[in-house]
Amino acid sequence: MTNIKILVELSSKVRFLALILLSVSTFILPGCSTENNDVTGEGFAYISSQNGNVLVMSLDNFEIVTEIKVGLGNRGIGITEDGKKLVVAVKSTNDLAVIDLLTNKIEKRIFIGENPEMVRVKDGKAFVTFEPAAIGGPPPKPGSDEAKALTQKRVEEEEEEAKIAIVDIGTGKKVGEIDGGMETEGIEFSFDETKIIVTNEADENLSVHDISTGKLIKKIDTSDLGNRPRGIKRSDSGKFYLATLEYGNKLLKLNQNFEIINVSATGQVPYGISFSKEDDLAYVALSHGKAIEIFNTKSMESVGKIPAGNRCWHFTFTPDNRRLIVACGRSNDVLIIDVASRSIEKRLENLKMPWGVVTFPKSYGTLDTPHKRSGS
Repeated sequence: MTNIKILVELSSKVRFLALILLSVSTFILPGCSTENNDVTGEGFAYISSQNGNVLVMSLDNFEIVTEIKVGLGNRGIGITEDGKKLVVAVKSTNDLAVIDLLTNKIEKRIFIGENPEMVRVKDGKAFVTFEPAAIGGPPPKPGSDEAKALTQKRVEEEEEEAKIAIVDIGTGKKVGEIDGGMETEGIEFSFDETKIIVTNEADENLSVHDISTGKLIKKIDTSDLGNRPRGIKRSDSGKFYLATLEYGNKLLKLNQNFEIINVSATGQVPYGISFSKEDDLAYVALSHGKAIEIFNTKSMESVGKIPAGNRCWHFTFTPDNRRLIVACGRSNDVLIIDVASRSIEKRLENLKMPWGVVTFPKSYGTLDTPHKRSGS
């Protein structure tokens, strides 16, 4: 009887411990926070805001559930593959804020350099552009006297080119630095993932660099096609890249050897670009055209537009690919767009210049891609 009593007591304790472990695991799902109250939903979108805080949006109902204060001028934003850390480039403090998404608190700040902007995350590292010579504000009109004077000034003063800092998110240390061009903007990785391709808006070119050594491998001049290259993305459905020329109203297609093989006209001022889960479709944010333009990447022809807001720089699909979440900085709103009907389903207004957006689970977007890519 004594042995039976001991076994019953042990069984009760095991069940009690199992219940405790189950309860704890419920509240530590990657990318979720007890502050968000909903740990069983579809996930979250994280939206940077130049004049405000980072917004956390539930993908269940597209409502803002909390805000994370990182400092003014937060723009570039990325999330680790496991969904546990969010990284945000902050202009006012010239650093990268690393946020623990279990608590939605800043875990560490890593100094980057003057004017950090674009962020891409890959294999536990953040690639962050910073631009010591950036003038800020709207650029002068290409070819104008003001633009020519600015170029001459940069030559005379030997202004420093932009750089791409490589940061180990886990250790919080800058582990490398790559020299870019003047005002480096977009970032993408090569198909073999040994190289980085960047767009240099003030140099009118794209440049390719070896990640391990930082060595410049190639420059692709775009000045004959248009001004200010901005977005750059790698395809999942073929060995090619797409890049946008903001003040050329062009979409460029490059092969895996970084040669321009096709040029297509776009609507006004194309910027952020993303492929879709649907093969052979690319979506381009027209910041002055107030739309998202859709291209068939085989024919390189426009197949439609979705109405959007003013100066929509970045966007992302939801993980199920059914909706777009679009950050429109100059109209101070975030749009939820139904992809099938190509219509605005919801508008979150009176925000503070939303800039970039990523989700977890990861999805296709201008600043991110799903964790596994067929081109890898």
